[in-house]
Amino acid sequence: MMGNKTSNSSSTGGKKLPLMGDESIMSKKKNGTADKPPMKPLRWDCDWETANKICCFNRHYAEHSGFFLSKTKWLEQVDKKEPTTYYDCITGKPLFRAPIGRTFEEFLKESKAHGWPSFRDEEVIWDDVRCLSNGETVSLAGNHLGHNLPDRKGNRYCINLVSVAGTPPKE
Repeated sequence: MMGNKTSNSSSTGGKKLPLMGDESIMSKKKNGTADKPPMKPLRWDCDWETANKICCFNRHYAEHSGFFLSKTKWLEQVDKKEPTTYYDCITGKPLFRAPIGRTFEEFLKESKAHGWPSFRDEEVIWDDVRCLSNGETVSLAGNHLGHNLPDRKGNRYCINLVSVAGTPPKE
């Protein structure tokens, strides 16, 4: 059944994917749907104002198609040989790691075709990512990430780059 793959990873305990969350994740908080605004600076020279608007004060809209290629330094700075971890711009928690099970060129081709970085189930770090019943993909911190738009290959998470342009917390 398309879009309802079962995970074998320990982080999902074999539950059906995507992991679902409820609307309370996106309830009103101090900064829109999050307790605090995005961190500064963001990776890949992502614009902070755009990140705050898209991530915390928005439930339906996205960066413009191709934003990740035309308005950021992602393509020139991303590791093209090893998987990259993408962090929540609010908390710094890891949300995605890609590419997994495909080459960077395949990841880039699919992302370009859809206009946003496009992740698959095996590239989601489910500890802090959930999908709502309408397909909205969010972090547990209340960060609007994008949407799950399944295709013939399964779940496809089209994610705003600004939403995952955070850095890990310093230990």
